[in-house]
Amino acid sequence: MSLKRPVAAVLTAALCLITTACADSSTEGRTNGDRTGAASRTGHPVTIENCGRNETFKKAPGRVVVMNGASVAEVSTLLALGLGDRIVANEQNYGMSEVPGRAEAVKALPTGHIELNDAYDIPREAMLGLRPDLVLSTTSYGFDEKNGFATRDQLGQVGANTYVSPQGCDQDTSKTTIADSYTLLRDMGKIFGVPRRAEKLIAASRSHIDEVAAMVKGRKPPKVMVLFSNMSMGGNDFSSVVAHGIYNDILAKAGGANAFESASRTAFADLSKEKVAATDVDALVVIGYHDPDPAAYARKLLKEFPQWPAARKNTFVVLSDSMYLGPSNDLAVRKIARMLHPDAF
Repeated sequence: MSLKRPVAAVLTAALCLITTACADSSTEGRTNGDRTGAASRTGHPVTIENCGRNETFKKAPGRVVVMNGASVAEVSTLLALGLGDRIVANEQNYGMSEVPGRAEAVKALPTGHIELNDAYDIPREAMLGLRPDLVLSTTSYGFDEKNGFATRDQLGQVGANTYVSPQGCDQDTSKTTIADSYTLLRDMGKIFGVPRRAEKLIAASRSHIDEVAAMVKGRKPPKVMVLFSNMSMGGNDFSSVVAHGIYNDILAKAGGANAFESASRTAFADLSKEKVAATDVDALVVIGYHDPDPAAYARKLLKEFPQWPAARKNTFVVLSDSMYLGPSNDLAVRKIARMLHPDAF
């Protein structure tokens, strides 16, 4: 693991330059000889209320494990805050990113050489063997004993704090919004003693989104289909179609609306080809997840449903981590708005 850290550190430094997340790193969250002094300057001990638990951090974590959770929210947030060197095992990876250098930075992080369980995540004994002082999970599923995971209590007994990301306590992410991305950033900023970095990222994101929202204000929102590329999550032909969650908030800020919001009460809809064909789709957002060519999948869909306005105008965009809980939602808002309302830019 230690051999990979210099590479990750270089890539993280590059991300700092891109996002300005590390502009004040000279005074926040020092990790070398003055760790004790830095703790007092950055507010430790820090207590975070999380899923009905109080997690107290006596100092900034230095051995962080990021569970898979079919997410990149947590690892992207840590990298955006310039904290990649704190990660001893990361299981999150989309294989692509809208942020230059981020996919490479994620790939360079140590994985802990863990043999993952059937849920493609870190089983109990392997987790304890990593000796973490902080474990991050997208939802409470990652701490469920019946699924073979170490519980939050078990991890606490060996000195590890735990954190479940916003809206993940009840494993229902259908209510997630961009504000939850800011909560994740802010909580990580507090936990690691870099609150100013977090607030700087939040302020920049809000400013970018507000600017785009003002440009598209008052325009008729086109109906957008959002789905994951070449992914099956149910029994029908289209089982990875987004119905609710942060995706809808992003669409609204970009001047669009989800064409399939009413198709399910949960985050995803499991739809037949007939249902998809009968719905007007003005534009397509394809989310790439370990797919080498999501654009080809988008073009295939447009060819399959030539009656869609999106097909007649070839209106689609391919995105990845910016559409998810995480620090880069402003990039998705801008890219989708440019697709839907090109004359506003």
